[in-house]
Amino acid sequence: MEEREQIQQRFATALLRAAEDKNLSLRKLAAASGLEYSQVQRISKGKVNLSLSTIVALAEGLEMSPIELFRYY
Repeated sequence: MEEREQIQQRFATALLRAAEDKNLSLRKLAAASGLEYSQVQRISKGKVNLSLSTIVALAEGLEMSPIELFRYY
């Protein structure tokens, strides 16, 4: 099993790719997700171990389902 830091980094990379595909900056993604910009910034750097509700909020901000977001993973 991957270490937590590796998983977080892989998700961060997936999130950045998904945001890029949707032409969303991190600020716009944060606003669309209802999350603080600083939190989204830390997530995008792989510094946060996410809760399921945060993953769902990010997916909603990207206008996709969590499953679609994890396809970037």
